[in-house]
Amino acid sequence: MTQVNNPLHGIKLEDLLNDLVDHYGWEELGQRIDIRCFNHDPSIKSSLKFLRKTQWARDKVEYLYLKMNNLPLPAPKAYDGEYKAKSPKPQKPKQPLPEINAKIWGK
Repeated sequence: MTQVNNPLHGIKLEDLLNDLVDHYGWEELGQRIDIRCFNHDPSIKSSLKFLRKTQWARDKVEYLYLKMNNLPLPAPKAYDGEYKAKSPKPQKPKQPLPEINAKIWGK
């Protein structure tokens, strides 16, 4: 699999985070991306640990890095517990009311 269209290919998460901290500082970074590891006792080590475990936070950090460096931005993703392409939910067919409910509520 090639990474031709991935502007983050070859950039380590630690380098990316160091560049963001150098550019914005911890305080502004915490305002732009409101996560605890940026706002309360921030460090590179704790932030890396959190970002490696939490995909939604890592996506926000990577997006900010791309935006800061004027690199091509990825298409937005829908978050549904896991990241997936957004697709319409299937419609359930309507079933007629049971006779008991029809007597109570009418037809």
